[in-house]
Order: sequence, then C-alpha cells, then structure tokens
Amino acid sequence: MEELLRTTDITLIPLVKSLLSEEDIECYELDVNMSVLEGSIGILPRRLMVRADRIDDARRILRLNRVRFED
Repeated sequence: MEELLRTTDITLIPLVKSLLSEEDIECYELDVNMSVLEGSIGILPRRLMVRADRIDDARRILRLNRVRFED
C-alpha cells in the first residue's frame, strides 16, 4: 500500500474515494479513529492508501479531475 494523499479536509476524502471507486481502484482510509483522540477538531490528517500497483492510476485520476491535495 502507498499513500495517495494526506489531508485534514474532511470533504476531500469522500470525493477521492468516489472518483477511485468509479475506476475500480480500491482505497483504504487510515487514521479515521484518531478523531477520538483529538476531540474531532480536525487537526490530525487522515491518509488514503492505494495498492502500490494502482498508485499511478490513482494519481492520474486525481490530476484529470483537478483534485488538489497536500503532498
């Protein structure tokens, strides 16, 4: 698994997951439960992971859809 993106923007993760699912690219969201520790104030980033053999495809999809994210 490789990290596709890391963000504190809670709207970005569902958007990217939707775009990837349309192309049959599986992704996994990490650090979701960290909100319990931080008190749900959104300071800890969440990570979206993709299989290593699909990372280039996933990045291409984000570029084609002009999705901007933190690297």
